[in-house]
Amino acid sequence: MHQFHCRVYYEDTDMAGIVYYANYLKFIERARSEWVRSLGVDQRQLKDEAGVVFAVRRIEADYLAPARFEDELTVTTALHAVTPARLVLDQTVSRADAALFQARVTLVAMDGRGAPVRLPAALRAAL
Repeated sequence: MHQFHCRVYYEDTDMAGIVYYANYLKFIERARSEWVRSLGVDQRQLKDEAGVVFAVRRIEADYLAPARFEDELTVTTALHAVTPARLVLDQTVSRADAALFQARVTLVAMDGRGAPVRLPAALRAAL
């Protein structure tokens, strides 16, 4: 399990000071990038040397409660399942101990043409 901490900025909110719904996707994207980095995988190097990138295939999301301007948030990322070309992650955005947003995200490893490829060996080993 990996944790990523962030703060809600004014730009993340609507006029009522509540986080705009699509910005939760940005929060969890940043957390996934940091999770992969924490596993020792350099995504830029992976793209440059092996031609492999990751794309979101599916997201199932539940909005549970609003985050607000200046809130300190924690995004938790946990591996749910692995297949030869996919990762399925569970991600939760929380404020203190209260879950605000939950998502199950399916990622696919792809080549430069957009075709699915096997997960890189370095990532499989880290998992």
